[in-house]
Amino acid sequence: MTPATPAHGGRVNVPAIGAQVPRRGNAFSTWLATTLMRLTGWRFEGAFPDVPHCVLIVAPHTSNWDFPTGVMAMYALGIRGTFLGKHTLFRFPLGVLMRFLGGVPVDRAAAGDVVGETVRHVQTHPATLIVLSPEGTRSRTTRWKSGFYRIAERAQIPIFPVGFDFPRKTIVFHPLFTVTGEMERDITALRRLYRAEMARDPGKYDEGRGQE
Repeated sequence: MTPATPAHGGRVNVPAIGAQVPRRGNAFSTWLATTLMRLTGWRFEGAFPDVPHCVLIVAPHTSNWDFPTGVMAMYALGIRGTFLGKHTLFRFPLGVLMRFLGGVPVDRAAAGDVVGETVRHVQTHPATLIVLSPEGTRSRTTRWKSGFYRIAERAQIPIFPVGFDFPRKTIVFHPLFTVTGEMERDITALRRLYRAEMARDPGKYDEGRGQE
């Protein structure tokens, strides 16, 4: 088994990435992204789990800046994430970049069994990090979408909660969360990990406890 990549240390505090985690990039892209994080003041906090499959949820999601911040972090870590996005974002020429970054287009008006398709993707790939925003929108919403939970439950993989703390410019890695089947209770527990003051636009984040 290939040994885990050593942590870069320094102000960015890039954690070690284990051999089971899907990877992407090279030494130059890792250096460039780490340098950008250092120049912009961003850093990591916590450990990245060495698992081949998980649903990585990111919150709070209130700004267009969340996406480039996530891409910067992904390349600094050297990981490959697969994310779902509005089909309108995948039109040429932006769609070329979105697909290159790991995006999969979803037509929300005629999505079909998106959860089922995502589960099949997980089951047919040796390693997959499904990256989702549980809020499903940058606008203020009182309830989280349940798709991320149903994917984790049906694929029998853990949820990896990640927080974007803009005031501290810190990407926070929380411990893996194993679903129990009690969706309302589990999502309430996950939502307690996030606070409005972490968001780039706190007024758009609701700390309610519900799901839909």
